[in-house]
Amino acid sequence: QVQLVESGGGLVQAGGSLRLSCSASGHTFNTFSRYVMGWFRQAPGKEREFVAALGWAGRRTYYADSVKDRFTISRDDAKNSVYLQMNSLKPEDTAVYYCAADSGVNSGTFTYDGKYNYWGQGTQVTVSS
Repeated sequence: QVQLVESGGGLVQAGGSLRLSCSASGHTFNTFSRYVMGWFRQAPGKEREFVAALGWAGRRTYYADSVKDRFTISRDDAKNSVYLQMNSLKPEDTAVYYCAADSGVNSGTFTYDGKYNYWGQGTQVTVSS
């Protein structure tokens, strides 16, 4: 089992920045670097949506069109952590942000939340106008 814990959420004005962190623990020894890591978000009354993902081989990155050029996903495998740097935040970015890990057991694309088999509890991001 892998446990994921997000941090770094909060209240910020439009145009501001936040950096989310996600720390993995549990069965991560020599395995975390092989997980695809993703960030998803869910706004009130809306379905959970893909935000960004970072692969292991080649470190390819994937972004939702709505956050491209504003958000950056990165990872530090030595710390079993993944990060989401969010710049130029907009009120529509307000949501609970979830970190997720894909160990490869489920099929699907990196934008599909069913592909990820480990999830954090979420951290609230609120952007005021």
